[in-house]
Amino acid sequence: MRLLRSLSRTWLVAGSALLAPTAQPAQQPVYPGASWERIADPAAAGFSRARLDSARAYLTTIKTTGAVVAVGGKILLDYGNTSELSYLASARKSVLAMLYGNYVASGKARLEKSLAELGIDDIGGLTAAEREATLADLLGARSGVYHAASNPGDNLADAPPRGSQRHGTYFLYSNWDFNALGTIFEQETARDIYDALESDLARPIGMEDFDRSAQQKSGDTTRSIHRAYHMWLSTRDMARLGHLMLRGGAWNGRRIIPADWARRISTPVTRSREMNPESLRGGRFGYGFLWWIFDGPTAIGPFEGAYTAMGAVGQYITVLPKLDMVVAHKTKPGNGSVSRDEYLAFLDRLISARGK
Repeated sequence: MRLLRSLSRTWLVAGSALLAPTAQPAQQPVYPGASWERIADPAAAGFSRARLDSARAYLTTIKTTGAVVAVGGKILLDYGNTSELSYLASARKSVLAMLYGNYVASGKARLEKSLAELGIDDIGGLTAAEREATLADLLGARSGVYHAASNPGDNLADAPPRGSQRHGTYFLYSNWDFNALGTIFEQETARDIYDALESDLARPIGMEDFDRSAQQKSGDTTRSIHRAYHMWLSTRDMARLGHLMLRGGAWNGRRIIPADWARRISTPVTRSREMNPESLRGGRFGYGFLWWIFDGPTAIGPFEGAYTAMGAVGQYITVLPKLDMVVAHKTKPGNGSVSRDEYLAFLDRLISARGK
Protein backbone atom coordinates (compact mmCIF):
# COMPACT_ATOMS: atom_id res chain seq x y z
CA MET A 1 0.00 0.00 0.00
CA ARG A 2 1.41 3.35 -0.90
CA LEU A 3 1.79 5.68 2.02
CA LEU A 4 1.23 8.89 0.12
CA ARG A 5 -1.69 8.37 -2.29
CA SER A 6 -4.66 10.65 -2.21
CA LEU A 7 -3.86 13.19 0.47
CA SER A 8 -7.13 14.84 1.38
CA ARG A 9 -7.51 18.14 -0.43
CA THR A 10 -10.24 19.35 1.88
CA TRP A 11 -10.71 19.08 5.57
CA LEU A 12 -13.43 21.08 7.25
CA VAL A 13 -12.54 22.63 10.59
CA ALA A 14 -15.20 24.50 12.46
CA GLY A 15 -14.67 28.23 12.08
CA SER A 16 -15.31 28.77 15.74
CA ALA A 17 -12.46 26.41 16.60
CA LEU A 18 -10.08 28.28 14.32
CA LEU A 19 -11.00 31.58 15.92
CA ALA A 20 -10.90 30.39 19.52
CA PRO A 21 -8.01 31.55 21.69
CA THR A 22 -5.03 29.25 21.42
CA ALA A 23 -3.34 27.67 24.41
CA GLN A 24 0.08 28.97 25.32
CA PRO A 25 2.93 27.06 27.00
CA ALA A 26 3.17 27.47 30.74
CA GLN A 27 5.72 30.02 31.88
CA GLN A 28 7.76 27.17 33.33
CA PRO A 29 7.65 24.34 30.75
CA VAL A 30 6.39 21.05 32.10
CA TYR A 31 8.04 17.74 31.22
CA PRO A 32 6.93 14.20 32.07
CA GLY A 33 9.00 12.52 34.74
CA ALA A 34 9.15 8.76 35.31
CA SER A 35 5.56 8.75 34.08
CA TRP A 36 3.21 11.31 32.57
CA GLU A 37 1.13 13.50 34.84
CA ARG A 38 -2.53 13.85 33.98
CA ILE A 39 -4.76 16.87 33.65
CA ALA A 40 -7.36 16.31 36.35
CA ASP A 41 -9.82 18.93 35.13
CA PRO A 42 -9.96 19.40 31.35
CA ALA A 43 -11.92 22.64 31.81
CA ALA A 44 -8.95 24.16 33.64
CA ALA A 45 -6.88 23.45 30.51
CA GLY A 46 -9.56 24.94 28.27
CA PHE A 47 -11.28 21.75 27.11
CA SER A 48 -14.76 20.32 27.45
CA ARG A 49 -14.84 16.94 29.18
CA ALA A 50 -17.95 15.92 27.25
CA ARG A 51 -16.38 16.73 23.89
CA LEU A 52 -13.16 14.95 24.85
CA ASP A 53 -15.27 11.92 25.73
CA SER A 54 -16.78 12.20 22.25
CA ALA A 55 -13.30 12.30 20.70
CA ARG A 56 -12.31 9.21 22.69
CA ALA A 57 -15.52 7.45 21.64
CA TYR A 58 -14.65 8.17 18.02
CA LEU A 59 -11.45 6.15 18.44
CA THR A 60 -13.57 3.07 19.24
CA THR A 61 -15.08 3.30 15.75
CA ILE A 62 -11.72 3.15 13.93
CA LYS A 63 -8.73 0.82 14.24
CA THR A 64 -6.76 2.82 16.80
CA THR A 65 -4.78 0.65 19.21
CA GLY A 66 -3.20 3.48 21.22
CA ALA A 67 -3.45 7.26 21.47
CA VAL A 68 -1.97 9.91 23.76
CA VAL A 69 -2.91 13.59 23.70
CA ALA A 70 -0.74 15.83 25.87
CA VAL A 71 -1.28 19.52 26.51
CA GLY A 72 1.25 21.57 28.41
CA GLY A 73 3.30 18.45 29.14
CA LYS A 74 0.45 16.53 30.79
CA ILE A 75 -1.92 13.89 29.43
CA LEU A 76 -5.28 15.30 28.45
CA LEU A 77 -6.61 12.10 26.86
CA ASP A 78 -5.36 8.60 26.29
CA TYR A 79 -6.84 5.49 24.78
CA GLY A 80 -5.96 1.84 24.35
CA ASN A 81 -2.67 0.17 25.21
CA THR A 82 -0.19 3.05 25.19
CA SER A 83 2.71 1.06 26.69
CA GLU A 84 2.85 -1.75 24.13
CA LEU A 85 5.88 -1.81 21.85
CA SER A 86 5.01 -2.23 18.19
CA TYR A 87 6.49 -1.65 14.77
CA LEU A 88 6.88 1.97 13.73
CA ALA A 89 6.81 2.35 9.95
CA SER A 90 7.63 5.62 8.17
CA ALA A 91 7.35 7.73 11.32
CA ARG A 92 10.84 6.33 11.94
CA LYS A 93 12.15 8.83 9.39
CA SER A 94 11.17 11.82 11.51
CA VAL A 95 12.96 10.24 14.47
CA LEU A 96 16.12 9.89 12.36
CA ALA A 97 15.88 13.60 11.52
CA MET A 98 15.96 14.32 15.26
CA LEU A 99 19.00 12.08 15.71
CA TYR A 100 20.96 13.87 13.02
CA GLY A 101 20.89 17.20 14.88
CA ASN A 102 23.82 16.87 17.25
CA TYR A 103 26.03 15.34 14.57
CA VAL A 104 25.25 18.12 12.10
CA ALA A 105 26.09 20.64 14.83
CA SER A 106 29.38 18.91 15.62
CA GLY A 107 30.37 18.69 11.95
CA LYS A 108 30.38 14.90 11.83
CA ALA A 109 27.44 14.98 9.41
CA ARG A 110 27.89 17.74 6.82
CA LEU A 111 24.77 18.70 4.91
CA GLU A 112 26.68 19.86 1.84
CA LYS A 113 28.53 16.56 1.35
CA SER A 114 27.61 14.77 -1.86
CA LEU A 115 26.92 11.07 -2.24
CA ALA A 116 30.19 10.87 -4.19
CA GLU A 117 32.11 12.42 -1.29
CA LEU A 118 30.29 10.12 1.11
CA GLY A 119 31.10 7.06 -1.01
CA ILE A 120 27.42 6.11 -1.34
CA ASP A 121 26.49 3.80 -4.21
CA ASP A 122 24.10 0.92 -4.79
CA ILE A 123 23.42 -2.21 -6.82
CA GLY A 124 24.04 -1.54 -10.51
CA GLY A 125 25.66 1.77 -9.67
CA LEU A 126 24.41 5.33 -9.33
CA THR A 127 25.11 7.75 -12.16
CA ALA A 128 27.60 10.58 -11.79
CA ALA A 129 24.71 13.07 -11.74
CA GLU A 130 22.88 11.10 -9.04
CA ARG A 131 26.03 11.04 -6.90
CA GLU A 132 26.02 14.85 -6.88
CA ALA A 133 23.02 14.77 -4.50
CA THR A 134 23.84 16.06 -1.03
CA LEU A 135 22.90 14.93 2.43
CA ALA A 136 20.54 17.93 2.63
CA ASP A 137 18.87 16.84 -0.61
CA LEU A 138 18.13 13.41 0.85
CA LEU A 139 16.78 14.87 4.10
CA GLY A 140 14.33 16.93 2.05
CA ALA A 141 13.42 14.01 -0.27
CA ARG A 142 14.89 15.93 -3.23
CA SER A 143 17.81 13.70 -4.20
CA GLY A 144 16.85 13.06 -7.82
CA VAL A 145 17.96 9.44 -7.26
CA TYR A 146 15.27 7.00 -8.37
CA HIS A 147 17.04 3.72 -7.67
CA ALA A 148 14.90 0.90 -6.27
CA ALA A 149 14.55 0.82 -2.47
CA SER A 150 14.93 -2.24 -0.26
CA ASN A 151 11.38 -1.85 1.10
CA PRO A 152 8.03 -0.63 -0.29
CA GLY A 153 5.74 2.14 1.02
CA ASP A 154 6.75 5.18 -1.01
CA ASN A 155 6.09 6.94 -4.31
CA LEU A 156 8.92 5.50 -6.38
CA ALA A 157 6.35 4.05 -8.80
CA ASP A 158 5.55 7.67 -9.69
CA ALA A 159 9.19 8.68 -10.14
CA PRO A 160 10.24 10.39 -13.37
CA PRO A 161 12.92 8.62 -15.44
CA ARG A 162 16.30 8.26 -13.79
CA GLY A 163 18.54 11.17 -14.63
CA SER A 164 15.68 13.48 -15.57
CA GLN A 165 15.70 15.65 -12.42
CA ARG A 166 18.66 17.54 -11.02
CA HIS A 167 19.29 17.00 -7.33
CA GLY A 168 17.67 19.51 -5.00
CA THR A 169 14.96 20.52 -7.47
CA TYR A 170 12.21 17.86 -7.37
CA PHE A 171 10.42 16.40 -4.34
CA LEU A 172 9.59 12.71 -4.40
CA TYR A 173 8.86 10.57 -1.36
CA SER A 174 11.37 7.77 -1.90
CA ASN A 175 12.48 5.10 0.52
CA TRP A 176 15.81 5.00 -1.29
CA ASP A 177 16.57 8.48 0.05
CA PHE A 178 15.40 7.62 3.54
CA ASN A 179 17.22 4.30 3.81
CA ALA A 180 20.43 5.77 2.40
CA LEU A 181 20.17 8.40 5.14
CA GLY A 182 20.38 5.58 7.65
CA THR A 183 23.52 4.24 6.01
CA ILE A 184 25.04 7.73 5.93
CA PHE A 185 24.18 8.36 9.59
CA GLU A 186 25.95 5.22 10.73
CA GLN A 187 28.93 5.81 8.46
CA GLU A 188 29.50 9.45 9.41
CA THR A 189 28.83 9.13 13.13
CA ALA A 190 30.39 5.67 13.56
CA ARG A 191 27.29 4.75 15.55
CA ASP A 192 24.50 2.24 15.10
CA ILE A 193 21.15 4.03 14.65
CA TYR A 194 19.53 2.06 17.44
CA ASP A 195 22.39 2.68 19.86
CA ALA A 196 22.08 6.39 19.09
CA LEU A 197 18.31 6.20 19.52
CA GLU A 198 18.82 4.75 22.98
CA SER A 199 21.61 7.04 24.21
CA ASP A 200 20.67 10.28 22.44
CA LEU A 201 16.90 10.23 22.78
CA ALA A 202 15.34 7.34 24.72
CA ARG A 203 17.36 7.68 27.92
CA PRO A 204 17.60 11.49 28.09
CA ILE A 205 13.83 11.97 27.76
CA GLY A 206 12.99 9.03 30.01
CA MET A 207 11.21 6.72 27.61
CA GLU A 208 9.25 4.28 29.74
CA ASP A 209 9.12 1.32 27.39
CA PHE A 210 12.18 1.46 25.13
CA ASP A 211 13.82 -1.91 24.48
CA ARG A 212 17.07 -1.87 22.52
CA SER A 213 16.81 -5.60 21.78
CA ALA A 214 13.48 -5.10 19.98
CA GLN A 215 14.98 -2.86 17.30
CA GLN A 216 15.93 -4.44 13.97
CA LYS A 217 16.49 -3.47 10.34
CA SER A 218 14.86 -5.08 7.35
CA GLY A 219 14.78 -4.91 3.58
CA ASP A 220 15.46 -6.82 0.39
CA THR A 221 19.18 -6.36 -0.17
CA THR A 222 18.93 -7.79 -3.69
CA ARG A 223 17.14 -4.56 -4.64
CA SER A 224 19.21 -2.09 -2.60
CA ILE A 225 22.03 -2.42 -0.10
CA HIS A 226 20.50 0.28 2.10
CA ARG A 227 18.14 -1.33 4.60
CA ALA A 228 15.18 0.22 6.41
CA TYR A 229 15.69 1.05 10.10
CA HIS A 230 12.19 0.45 11.44
CA MET A 231 11.67 1.08 15.13
CA TRP A 232 9.61 -0.51 17.87
CA LEU A 233 8.20 2.14 20.22
CA SER A 234 5.19 2.58 22.49
CA THR A 235 2.56 5.23 21.91
CA ARG A 236 3.36 7.05 25.14
CA ASP A 237 7.06 7.16 24.21
CA MET A 238 6.15 8.50 20.77
CA ALA A 239 4.41 11.30 22.65
CA ARG A 240 7.66 12.04 24.51
CA LEU A 241 9.44 12.49 21.19
CA GLY A 242 6.71 14.89 20.12
CA HIS A 243 7.02 16.81 23.37
CA LEU A 244 10.77 17.12 22.84
CA MET A 245 10.09 18.71 19.47
CA LEU A 246 7.36 20.92 20.95
CA ARG A 247 9.93 22.24 23.43
CA GLY A 248 12.41 22.98 20.66
CA GLY A 249 14.74 20.10 21.50
CA ALA A 250 15.05 20.93 25.22
CA TRP A 251 14.11 18.57 28.03
CA ASN A 252 13.84 19.72 31.63
CA GLY A 253 16.77 22.13 31.42
CA ARG A 254 18.90 19.91 29.20
CA ARG A 255 19.59 20.50 25.51
CA ILE A 256 18.87 17.23 23.67
CA ILE A 257 18.59 18.53 20.09
CA PRO A 258 20.01 21.88 18.92
CA ALA A 259 17.18 24.44 18.86
CA ASP A 260 18.01 25.61 15.35
CA TRP A 261 17.94 22.02 14.11
CA ALA A 262 14.53 21.34 15.69
CA ARG A 263 13.26 24.44 13.84
CA ARG A 264 14.93 23.48 10.59
CA ILE A 265 13.56 19.96 10.31
CA SER A 266 10.02 21.23 11.03
CA THR A 267 10.17 24.08 8.48
CA PRO A 268 8.91 23.52 4.92
CA VAL A 269 11.46 22.69 2.24
CA THR A 270 8.73 21.71 -0.20
CA ARG A 271 5.41 23.56 -0.07
CA SER A 272 2.10 21.83 -0.64
CA ARG A 273 1.81 23.38 -4.10
CA GLU A 274 5.18 21.87 -5.11
CA MET A 275 4.56 18.25 -4.11
CA ASN A 276 5.03 15.33 -6.49
CA PRO A 277 3.33 13.47 -8.01
CA GLU A 278 0.91 16.20 -9.06
CA SER A 279 -1.99 14.44 -7.33
CA LEU A 280 -0.46 15.48 -3.99
CA ARG A 281 -0.36 19.20 -4.81
CA GLY A 282 -2.70 21.49 -2.94
CA GLY A 283 -3.19 19.01 -0.10
CA ARG A 284 -2.76 19.71 3.60
CA PHE A 285 0.96 18.95 3.76
CA GLY A 286 4.31 20.14 2.58
CA TYR A 287 7.59 18.54 3.61
CA GLY A 288 10.57 19.62 5.71
CA PHE A 289 13.52 17.45 6.69
CA LEU A 290 11.77 14.09 7.15
CA TRP A 291 8.73 15.75 8.82
CA TRP A 292 5.41 16.51 7.14
CA ILE A 293 4.47 20.17 7.58
CA PHE A 294 0.90 21.44 7.71
CA ASP A 295 0.85 23.88 4.82
CA GLY A 296 -1.46 25.80 2.54
CA PRO A 297 -4.58 27.85 3.26
CA THR A 298 -5.80 25.63 6.11
CA ALA A 299 -2.52 25.82 8.05
CA ILE A 300 -3.87 28.62 10.21
CA GLY A 301 -5.19 28.95 13.75
CA PRO A 302 -4.44 25.68 15.57
CA PHE A 303 -2.47 24.41 12.57
CA GLU A 304 -0.13 27.35 12.23
CA GLY A 305 3.40 25.98 12.60
CA ALA A 306 2.11 22.41 13.06
CA TYR A 307 3.91 19.34 11.74
CA THR A 308 3.71 15.57 11.97
CA ALA A 309 5.50 12.28 11.58
CA MET A 310 3.35 9.77 9.77
CA GLY A 311 3.56 6.12 8.88
CA ALA A 312 1.58 3.30 7.31
CA VAL A 313 -1.54 1.86 8.95
CA GLY A 314 -2.07 4.91 11.17
CA GLN A 315 1.09 5.99 13.02
CA TYR A 316 1.46 9.68 13.85
CA ILE A 317 3.39 12.06 16.08
CA THR A 318 1.73 15.45 15.62
CA VAL A 319 2.99 18.68 17.15
CA LEU A 320 0.60 21.64 17.41
CA PRO A 321 2.60 24.52 18.93
CA LYS A 322 -0.34 26.94 18.96
CA LEU A 323 -2.19 24.59 21.30
CA ASP A 324 0.90 23.47 23.24
CA MET A 325 -0.30 20.01 22.20
CA VAL A 326 1.23 16.71 21.09
CA VAL A 327 -0.80 13.85 19.66
CA ALA A 328 0.65 10.34 19.34
CA HIS A 329 -1.47 7.77 17.53
CA LYS A 330 -0.75 4.12 16.82
CA THR A 331 -2.44 1.31 14.98
CA LYS A 332 -0.53 -1.88 15.60
CA PRO A 333 0.26 -3.61 12.29
CA GLY A 334 -2.03 -6.57 11.78
CA ASN A 335 -4.94 -4.84 13.53
CA GLY A 336 -6.26 -3.03 10.49
CA SER A 337 -5.54 0.51 9.39
CA VAL A 338 -6.53 4.08 10.26
CA SER A 339 -6.61 6.25 7.16
CA ARG A 340 -5.16 9.73 7.04
CA ASP A 341 -8.64 11.22 6.79
CA GLU A 342 -9.78 9.24 9.84
CA TYR A 343 -6.83 10.52 11.83
CA LEU A 344 -7.44 14.10 10.71
CA ALA A 345 -11.06 13.70 11.78
CA PHE A 346 -9.79 12.78 15.25
CA LEU A 347 -7.66 15.93 15.32
CA ASP A 348 -10.76 17.88 14.28
CA ARG A 349 -12.64 16.51 17.29
CA LEU A 350 -9.79 17.39 19.63
CA ILE A 351 -9.71 20.96 18.37
CA SER A 352 -13.48 21.22 18.66
CA ALA A 353 -13.22 20.07 22.29
CA ARG A 354 -11.67 23.38 23.28
CA GLY A 355 -13.96 25.56 25.37
CA LYS A 356 -16.41 24.73 28.11
